[in-house]
Amino acid sequence: MIRLIYTGILILFLGITTAHADPDKPFRQAVSVKYVLNESLRGAVLQKVVSDYNDNIYVLSNKGVLRISNNELIKDIRYTPLANTIPLDITAQEQSGHLYYLYNNHFLSNGYAGKPYAEFPEGKYSRIAVSADGTVLLAGTNTLALVKSGNVKERSEKIPGVLSVNVHNGNFYILCNTELYSLVSGTLKKIHSGRNFNAMGFRGNEIIMGTDAGYYGINAITGDTLTSLHLKIPVPDINCITVVKGNIWAGTGEGGFMQMSSNGYRYYASKRWLEQDQVKSISYDSKGNVYFLTNGAVNEIRFPLLTLAKKATYYQDKIRERHIRYGFIANATFQHPGDIATAQLTDTDNDGLWSAFYLGSQAFRFATTKEKEARRYAWEAFEAFERIISINPLIGFPARTFERTGFKNSDPDRWHDSQEKGWEWKGTTSSDEFVAYIWVAAIMNEMVAQTKDEKQRVAGFIDKILTHIIDNDYNFVDADGKPTLWGRWNPSYINSYPETVGDRRLGSTTIIAGLQLAYTLTGKQKYKSEALKLMNVHGYLKNIQLPYTNIKATPGVLHEGIDMGDGGWNHSDDEMAFLTYWVLYHYAFNDDLKKKYSAAIEDHWRIEKPEKNALWNMITLGTIGKYDKASTFWHLKEFPLDLIRWDVKNSHRKDIEMLPPNFRNQYTKDLLPPNEAPIHRHNSNAFILDGGENGMSELAGDEYLLPYWMARYLKILQ
Repeated sequence: MIRLIYTGILILFLGITTAHADPDKPFRQAVSVKYVLNESLRGAVLQKVVSDYNDNIYVLSNKGVLRISNNELIKDIRYTPLANTIPLDITAQEQSGHLYYLYNNHFLSNGYAGKPYAEFPEGKYSRIAVSADGTVLLAGTNTLALVKSGNVKERSEKIPGVLSVNVHNGNFYILCNTELYSLVSGTLKKIHSGRNFNAMGFRGNEIIMGTDAGYYGINAITGDTLTSLHLKIPVPDINCITVVKGNIWAGTGEGGFMQMSSNGYRYYASKRWLEQDQVKSISYDSKGNVYFLTNGAVNEIRFPLLTLAKKATYYQDKIRERHIRYGFIANATFQHPGDIATAQLTDTDNDGLWSAFYLGSQAFRFATTKEKEARRYAWEAFEAFERIISINPLIGFPARTFERTGFKNSDPDRWHDSQEKGWEWKGTTSSDEFVAYIWVAAIMNEMVAQTKDEKQRVAGFIDKILTHIIDNDYNFVDADGKPTLWGRWNPSYINSYPETVGDRRLGSTTIIAGLQLAYTLTGKQKYKSEALKLMNVHGYLKNIQLPYTNIKATPGVLHEGIDMGDGGWNHSDDEMAFLTYWVLYHYAFNDDLKKKYSAAIEDHWRIEKPEKNALWNMITLGTIGKYDKASTFWHLKEFPLDLIRWDVKNSHRKDIEMLPPNFRNQYTKDLLPPNEAPIHRHNSNAFILDGGENGMSELAGDEYLLPYWMARYLKILQ
């Protein structure tokens, strides 16, 4: 009867949310494609990247002109007469996009049946620009020339220190370190003076001036300032600049960035985006894809149309290919940075916790779609959870993980031989693993287990674990006969923490949720009796309702020599709490408790809202019916496709507003998008600016899959 009532309430709840479901509309997802030098070109110095009208990408180098082919840079030998030549410069003609080559004493193009050509004295010119009408501007150290119909006319004016030449709307522009000149209808004019110019780009009637201290815009005819100097940009020292579909793109010595129309910035740095961070040149193609040239590579930032469903399929396929270890979700670790061909599956300290996210995603997927594949994957993962109990000889004690003898990876001193020949198991199981167990059992019971035997299988799993905990005075007791460091829920431990330390509330929440679940699944009265005793006699219900706004630095609260109140906000505790809230709320003994739990969940969710975590939003929606829609969809869309843990740095950026030191370690006023921050799981601080593992490991993608499938299940996403 209880289950029938619960099901009816849930159906009613889902019916309410259905009206607010959003269609899964396509959106542009930034991805990086790197084209590195062919082995035969190792050591080539890359100087400039250019795109022609066919969207072919060319690179000027000291070994000749290179082009992209099969995801690498190769020498362009298609035109045999040019195959072994080394131009001084290359450029694409304005509007037509034909490629022009400048040599020591001539220039040419293969466009227009190869007719464009002119000769001139050796050593005079090193830069070229070509207008739409075919007029060519040549520039040297202090010499200019215009070429029309093959006739070279050297200018009398001398302009020392030319950095670059360009053409816009038929007018030529010559950039020097402190001056900008225009050459319009044969008239040369200095139109602007400044300091430390490095690059120029064009936006309508505006020239964007890139300097070593930011960028600004001037009128392309008069040189008057149109856009004030932008200093609060990711990296102010600009090497190159261009405008693509109205957005300013810049390359620096510390990566590249794009200014969006809203004046915010997207930052592309680290090997997630670039082979190296020193950007030397920029180009773009007709589709709006951008090409950053760095030492040894062209780095394309492309924007394919994706849907959230397509992203889910991508992560799902990747997981099945290289992230399943004995049913657990697993890190892929590499022998060489970023080299997925060397990927190996290794155990971690929290195989159960990480696997709970993937199992949960498949459970919600099955509940939403009834796809047999999802059901199979959920049971496959659950089988690994069952084995953590049987792999060791301790009654009801779950191992952290297991591995074949001799191949363990994490914390080698915490492993023991199994009674099963050829296997080892890892001890010291903690409260975060316990949270995984109750989450998994609850989700399997609600969404995957269909028959009486299947439900009994899930109930038996949680029954063994809770029996072990109760029989051992509310502790996980390890092979040494002692409680593990973090597997403790007895009143003397929980209530030793002051109300300002989160462990008091968290420990009370997790064990009460577990006891409620065990009672519902098994029907054993002892679990309800124990839960009521802890809540009413030992104050666990009051602990659950402690406001998170009261959590603060409380130094001197020691547990086995560890100061529990002086380390800042614990984001791993947030992860444990939110997974627990689903179980706590849905398995409450009565409506009065559910009401109290609702207030506690909302109290925590409001604290967490700045982190824009889609999963916390979905759990809150699935319990108390509230969520932050904008943050949820933002998080899912911005979640990166590349989950390799590259080293990422943002703390040097000038476009982010830093906050004073605070207990929550919220370093910036606004949260950076996930695809610009270090890759992290849900137990990390979303505001961390720098970090990574040098590309030596990869997360699986269950961090995305769980909130995605919950959004589908809860019918806020069609």
